Amino acid sequence: MADTDTIFAMASGAGRAAVAVLRISGPATLGILGRLCRTPPKPRRAALRQLRDGAGELLDQALVLWLPGPGSYTGEDSAELHLHGGSAIVDGIAQALVALGARPAEAGEFTRRAFLNGRMDLLQAEAIADLVAAESSAQRRQALRQLGGALGGVYRRWADRLLRLLAQQETLIDFPDEELPDSVQSAMLGEIGALCREIAAHLHDDRRGERLRDGLVFAIAGPPNVGKSTLINALAGRDVAIVSPEPGTTRDVLEARVMLGGVPVTLLDTAGLRETENAIEAEGVRRARARAEEADLLIIVSDVQMSAPEPAALGRTLRVANKADLGATPCPADLAVSALTGLGMDRLRAMLTDMAAALTQAEGPPPLTRARHRAALIQAADHLRDAEAALLPELRGEDLRAALRALGRITGHVGAEDVLDSVFGQFCIGK
Repeated sequence: MADTDTIFAMASGAGRAAVAVLRISGPATLGILGRLCRTPPKPRRAALRQLRDGAGELLDQALVLWLPGPGSYTGEDSAELHLHGGSAIVDGIAQALVALGARPAEAGEFTRRAFLNGRMDLLQAEAIADLVAAESSAQRRQALRQLGGALGGVYRRWADRLLRLLAQQETLIDFPDEELPDSVQSAMLGEIGALCREIAAHLHDDRRGERLRDGLVFAIAGPPNVGKSTLINALAGRDVAIVSPEPGTTRDVLEARVMLGGVPVTLLDTAGLRETENAIEAEGVRRARARAEEADLLIIVSDVQMSAPEPAALGRTLRVANKADLGATPCPADLAVSALTGLGMDRLRAMLTDMAAALTQAEGPPPLTRARHRAALIQAADHLRDAEAALLPELRGEDLRAALRALGRITGHVGAEDVLDSVFGQFCIGK
C-alpha cells in the first residue's frame, strides 16, 4: 500500500439504490477522469458526463465532481462520481478504474491520507469514525464536538505549554553560565505542577465520554422468580427473555439494546441469584455476578413480598420492587413497579434516563472518548510528576520530552522541529 497510489471506494451504502457515490483520490485522478468522461468538469462544479471504459463502451451517465488538492477531503486530487445505483453500473465503473491504474481503497485509507496530508489530526480522524457509528443524538453531538477540534484544542494548548517549558529547561542546560535568577526555575516547576494537575483533573471524568461512545450497560439482577425477564421485556418493548413461573429459567446473560434519553444502553437479564446444585444454573449465576460487577448500573429486583438482596458493594444501584399489582406492602426499594401491568414503569424509565444522562453528560472541556487517549494522558502526567521531582536538569528535560511525546501520540503531532521553533522563538540565543 503506497500513498502514491490512486484509490477508489464507495462512499454510499451497498445494495441497489437511486444513487451510488464513488470516490477517487490520488495523483492520477485527473488523468483517470479524462479517460472516463473525456472532458473533466471545472473544479468543484458538478457536471453531467457520459462515462466510458477503455474500449469506448458507455457505462453510465453520471454527475462528476473534480476536486483538486489540497482543498479536498484527503488533501490530494480527488473526484466523486454520482452514479445510478445499480450493481452492474458500480461493478462496471470499478473494473474500468482498475484498468486505468486505480485500486480499491483499504479500510479507513481516505481518512488516513487526510491525516497524513495535514487535513486533520488523529482525534478528528477518530471522531469521523465515531460519527459514522453514532446511534444516538448524544453520540452524534460528542463526535461532532471532537471533529470540530474541541478536544484537540485542549491537548494542543497543553503541548504548547510543554514546549515552552522544555525550551526553558533546554536553555538552563545549554547555557549554565548565564546567571538567571532562581525565580526562573521556581516558576518553571510551578508551571509543571499546574499542568500536571490540569491533566489529572481531565482524567478524573468518570469515563463519561467513553461510556457515551461505547454505550452504557445496566444489569438487572435479583433472586429467581421476581420478574426480571418480564421487566427487561417491558423496558425493551419486545420479547427478549422467556418468562416462566419455573425458577432458574434464565441460565445465560441476555442482552437488549435500548435508547434512554439519546444514550445507548445495553440491558442485561441475568440468572436468578441463589445457591443451586444444578451445574448449568450455577454457571449462569456465576456469569450473572460477573456481568453485574462490570455494569454501569445494577438494577436490583425483588418482589413486593420479599426483602431486596444486598448489592455487595457492586457500585451504582437502583432497587426496584416488582409485582406491585399484588397490592402488598413494598419492601425497601427506590420504587415499586409492575412489569406485567405497566404500573410505575414510566417512572422507572424516567429514572433510568436520568441516570444514563448523569453517567454520560460532561460539563466543561470535552471528555475523553477512547482508552488510547487516557493511556497517553496517564503517561504524560506520570512524566510531569517525575520532572517535578527530578534532581538534575538533564533528567527534568528528558521527562518533559517524554510528556510531550505522550501528548503528541494523541493528536499525531509534535516533533523535534516544534521544540527548536519554540527555543529560537522565545530566546535571543546566539545574538
